Amino acid sequence: MNARPPIAVIPYRWVVFALLGAGYLLVYFHRLSPAVVALEMMDELKADAGLMGLLASAYFYPYALMQIPSGLLSDSWGPRKTITSFFLLAGIGSIAFGAAPSVGWAIAARIGVGVGVAMLFVPTMKVLTSWFKVTEFTFAAGLLMAVGGLGVLSAASPFAYLSTVLGWRESFMIIGVVTLVLAAAIWILVRDTPQEMGLPAIRTNGDGAEEGGPAIGLWQGVRMVIGSARFWPLFAWFFFTFGIFFSFSGLWGGPFLMHVYGLDKLQAGGILSMPAVALIFGCPVIAYISDRVLRSRKKVMVISAVAVVILSLPLAFFPARFNLAQLYAWGLLFGFFGSAIVIIGFTTAKEMFPVRIAGTAVGLINIAPFLGGAIMQPVVGIMLEAHGRGAAGYSAQAYGSGFTVYFVSAAIALIAALFIKETMPIAPDKALP
Repeated sequence: MNARPPIAVIPYRWVVFALLGAGYLLVYFHRLSPAVVALEMMDELKADAGLMGLLASAYFYPYALMQIPSGLLSDSWGPRKTITSFFLLAGIGSIAFGAAPSVGWAIAARIGVGVGVAMLFVPTMKVLTSWFKVTEFTFAAGLLMAVGGLGVLSAASPFAYLSTVLGWRESFMIIGVVTLVLAAAIWILVRDTPQEMGLPAIRTNGDGAEEGGPAIGLWQGVRMVIGSARFWPLFAWFFFTFGIFFSFSGLWGGPFLMHVYGLDKLQAGGILSMPAVALIFGCPVIAYISDRVLRSRKKVMVISAVAVVILSLPLAFFPARFNLAQLYAWGLLFGFFGSAIVIIGFTTAKEMFPVRIAGTAVGLINIAPFLGGAIMQPVVGIMLEAHGRGAAGYSAQAYGSGFTVYFVSAAIALIAALFIKETMPIAPDKALP
C-alpha cells in the first residue's frame, strides 16, 4: 500500500476541491443571505414577519427533503452530473428571486434555490472519498467546513455592502449568475474519480476504506438508522441547536440588530460575520479538543449545549442590554458553540453506525438542522407579529418574546446531548490512565 497518493493525482485533486469548495461557499451564502436584507425585502414585497419567516424557510424544507435523493442520485447518476444539474436550478432560482414581484413568486424561487444547492454536500463527500486517502479525508472534510464558513462570512458584511451599492434584487441576480458560471466550471473541470481522467486510483483494498460484510441496500440502511434508539437524541440535538443558528443568523439576527440597537445594514452585517469567523477557526479547534484533550464527542457536545443555553438567555430575557463590543463577542461565542460544533455532530453520526451505512446516517442527520431552521424561522416571525410592528420596527419586548423559542430550544438540545451515546474510539495504547 502506498503511504501517499500517486504524485499525478495530488495537484489536480485541489482543482476539484477548489471548485466544489466554492460551491459549498455558495450553499452557505444562499442559506443565510436574507438576514442582512430582510427589512428591505419586507418593505418591497409588503410582507409581515410571519410571511417573511415563511419566505426564508422555503429554502430549508426542500433542502432537508432532498438529502436522501441527493445520495441516490450521487450513486446512480454520479456526483458531477448531479451537482451541475441542480446548481443550474439554484442559479435560475436566485435570479428569479431577485426579480420577484410578489411574496408567492419569491417563495417559489427560494424553493428552487433550496432544491438546487441541497444536491452539493453529499455528492461532494463522495467525490472527496475518491480523491483523498482515508487518512486525509478528515482534513479535507474539515477544510470544506472552513470554506463553508467563508460563505457565512460573505453573506454578512460583503453582501450588506453589495446590496447597499446595487440593491438587494440586483445582488441576488448577480449571485445567481455566479452560481450558473460555477455549475459550468464544475461540469468542465471536475471528475468523480481520478480514473475518469486516466489517473491512478488513490484508494486500494488495503486502504481501509471499506468494511467487510454484505452490502446494505438504501432502504434497509434507512430502517437500521431510524430504528436505532441512539439516532434520535443526536437528531434532536442537531434540530434544536442548528435551528437556532439558522433562524437567527439566516433571518432574524439582522432585523433584531437594526430595530433594537439602531444599527445600519453594514454594522449589523459586521456582527453577523462573527459566527462565520468562529466557524472558520472553530472547527479545527473543536476537533482538536475532542480528539486530543477531552477524548470525547459527548462531553464536547454537552459543554457546547450548556454554552448555547447561556448565550440564548439574554436574547430572550434582556435583549436590549448589550453594548456594541458585547454584541461582537456574543456573535463569536455563538458561532463557536452553536455552529462550529457541527464537525463533532457529523463525526458522531458517522461513528455511531457501521461504515456501510455511515453515509446514510449522515444524510438522515443532515435533515435535522434544516428542518429546525425551517420551523423556527416562521415561528419566531409569528411571535414578533403578535406584538405588532411600530414605525421603528419591532420592539425589544417583541424580539425577547420571539427569542424565547431559542432559549427553550437550547434547553431541549442540552437534554438531548445528555442522552447521546459516546462514540469516541480510543485505541488501547492511546487510552488515558
